[in-house]
Amino acid sequence: MEQKSHSKWHSLWVLPPIVLAIGIFVFMVSGKQAPQQLEQGEPVRFVRTITVTEGDFTPVVEGYGSVQPAKVWTAVTQVSGRIINMHARLRDGEIITAGTELFRIDPVDYELALLRARAELAELNTQGENSVSLLKIEQRNLALAEQEFERQKKLADQGTGSRSRADEAERAMLGSRASLQNLENTVALIPIQRQILQVRIIQAERDLANTQLFAPFNMRVSGLSIETDQFVSKGQVLLAGDSVDRVEVIAQVSLFDLKNLFIDQPDIPLNFDLVKDNIAQISGFVPTIKMDIGNDQMAEWEAEFVRLSDRVDSQTRTMGVVVAVDNPMRKAIPGIRPPLSKGMFVQVAIAGHVQQNKVIIPRAAIRNDKVYVVNPQSRLETRTVERLYNQQQFAIIGSGLKTGDQVVVSDLMPAVDGMLLQASTDEMLQQSLVSGN
Repeated sequence: MEQKSHSKWHSLWVLPPIVLAIGIFVFMVSGKQAPQQLEQGEPVRFVRTITVTEGDFTPVVEGYGSVQPAKVWTAVTQVSGRIINMHARLRDGEIITAGTELFRIDPVDYELALLRARAELAELNTQGENSVSLLKIEQRNLALAEQEFERQKKLADQGTGSRSRADEAERAMLGSRASLQNLENTVALIPIQRQILQVRIIQAERDLANTQLFAPFNMRVSGLSIETDQFVSKGQVLLAGDSVDRVEVIAQVSLFDLKNLFIDQPDIPLNFDLVKDNIAQISGFVPTIKMDIGNDQMAEWEAEFVRLSDRVDSQTRTMGVVVAVDNPMRKAIPGIRPPLSKGMFVQVAIAGHVQQNKVIIPRAAIRNDKVYVVNPQSRLETRTVERLYNQQQFAIIGSGLKTGDQVVVSDLMPAVDGMLLQASTDEMLQQSLVSGN
């Protein structure tokens, strides 16, 4: 009996915790609201944009070419002989100033030829003076012979003189007339003979002068092929000289890119004289030569536009643009800018006229000639644009955009017209467009 009574009281002690737990649960459930169904909103895409502005833009095209001297002189002998003297520094690579004597050929033979021609001219002048004097004498002899002939003929006709004496007088007259004719011919030929001798003297003087060869301009020696005491023949190539005062670069530029420099240029009536004398001013080209010298350094030289080459490369569709730099050695800066030397491969950047009020956007914003624009309702709008040309990371737009348009520069996948967008300006990209103008 005691055991059953103990079990009964033990069961009663379990009920209060259960009742308390039920009460707490009922209290919590009674204070909670019933679940509510939420309405689903329109999705929003976040995009980066830039604002379209108009500004001035300088078109630049680039090409590559090798440096070459503006003038190249080839020394060819005009006389033959033995080399008796050479400049001490006449070696390949040496720089020789203008007017320096490079070498001398033995002049003895040419000095003798000049003396001989001058002596013959002096002799001819003397002969000419003597012939003129003899001509006067012979003219007097002919006058006397004619008078004697007339007298003897008159006597023979009158019968008081001999016919043979008249014939002898006539014969003497004719002989005097022939001598006079010969002297007149000799005197007439003297001016021609004098001219021939004068030409010989000029030629001898030229040959004598050509025994010395001087540098025509400041030059760097190349291709030297002679030595002292060597015999050279007329027409033999001795050396070459490259001008060091001016160098040129023929940069091959795409015709498609080159036409961009002429957009918005003023209409100027052209004629041959204007183009011949002012082509650099008309084109407005401002070229710069660049060369990578390593360690992320780029050497630059301001250049001058000279001319366009005479033909278009049929394979690459490029045209040569010739630019020049004066005094390249004086513009060298050790460690920063080396002297422009023959054979250097360089880049040429050619700037044209400033083009005003151009719409410029990043190239990456154009997709198949279309751009994405955020309209005033913050929704996506696809625009077709006309691209005039590209330059580096920029695209110059002809039509399709206006100032103030917001162009999407981030990727949209997928891009559906009318989709809701939330735009934020890409400040760094916007600034690069401003600084790139």
